[in-house]
Amino acid sequence: MTILVAYVPRPEGQAALDKGIEIAKRRSERLVVVNASPGGAKEDPSFADVQDYERVQQLLADSGLDAELKQYVRGKNAVEEIEALVEALQVSVLIIGLRKRSPVGKLIMGSVAQELLLSVSCPVLAVKSAG
Repeated sequence: MTILVAYVPRPEGQAALDKGIEIAKRRSERLVVVNASPGGAKEDPSFADVQDYERVQQLLADSGLDAELKQYVRGKNAVEEIEALVEALQVSVLIIGLRKRSPVGKLIMGSVAQELLLSVSCPVLAVKSAG
């Protein structure tokens, strides 16, 4: 089985990555980390830049796990990419990070985390950052 982490280069993404590494070690499972963007936007804050990509690659290499980082810019949104990976990889758990939202933000539907919670066919673990 595989543990899948939905990664964004923000504190909640790091929290999801840290939890994914912890659980993969405990269960001796493969770890796949995915960072996805539809592309087109000049500066997509959800897309890891070269420095962050290399930092995550190094964390995975240092973890000693069977781990892989996938980064997609194929015109699909993050939810579509993650749903496809859940189906293709026999995912035991999807780990996502949550950020604190204002009361107005909570009214707005369509966040990636909410879409994933409602759409994927595997258990989802939602973690929040310490900060």
